[in-house]
Amino acid sequence: MILKIKKIDKNLNNPLPAYATEHASGMDVTSASIENIVVAPMTTELIPTNLILEVPVGYEAQIRPRSGLALKHNVGIINSPGTIDADYRGELKILLSNFGKEDFAVKFGERIAQMVICKVEHVSINVSEELSNTVRDSGGFGHTGK
Repeated sequence: MILKIKKIDKNLNNPLPAYATEHASGMDVTSASIENIVVAPMTTELIPTNLILEVPVGYEAQIRPRSGLALKHNVGIINSPGTIDADYRGELKILLSNFGKEDFAVKFGERIAQMVICKVEHVSINVSEELSNTVRDSGGFGHTGK
């Protein structure tokens, strides 16, 4: 599959999304902000990537947090996973949140998120008076124990 990407500022030398290892599910996405963006504790900042995606029809790009940032800095993505639809042609921006107690400075070229391309299906809705029963049935939060 080909993922077409356009750089908004062609002169900006920010890295393209890339897989860090041979069998990685997600591509690392980096910040394209020339100036450091400080994410204060318990706040969220919109981080530019300088990228516009053309996600193939029938797929979405899911934006997910990086585990290293979460472990070392308590930094993640508040709307995880974020969804980039196949018909969106605006700049990919990352909603980076600081859940920690110290400022976190996002530097140019720093890996801030992962992007996973996933197949999606459209469904038809059928309103029904009856649904099939299951063993779980309506058991919800915590119904299977600790």
